[in-house]
Amino acid sequence: MDTLELLLKTEIPDLPEKSYKVKRLSTLCGAPIVFQLKALPYNRAAEIIKDQKEDMNVHILLAGVVSPNLKSRELQEKYKASTPAELVKAMLLPGEIEDISRAVELLSGYRATTIEEIKKK
Repeated sequence: MDTLELLLKTEIPDLPEKSYKVKRLSTLCGAPIVFQLKALPYNRAAEIIKDQKEDMNVHILLAGVVSPNLKSRELQEKYKASTPAELVKAMLLPGEIEDISRAVELLSGYRATTIEEIKKK
């Protein structure tokens, strides 16, 4: 069977998802704080890369976090944030933002290729 036939025969799954436990917040809350992450579709990833020169990690995180709802007014009020981006910066440490953003990128197929190429050299 050739490549075209294989591709026509295969059902392409939905975008991959992953659960991500935020250790510091889990410790503070006394219960697991788990973010549900989802890979970004190509157009959304390209839009973020094109439009967001500053705070790119924050915007990748916001686009990739399915749960909790980081656009929640209640959550924004709790952390005295007027936007979802301000909420992320108030609620998470810089390293946590980078780690979650990186997890979304990996789900979206970024960085994995670079890591594999380095191993081959």
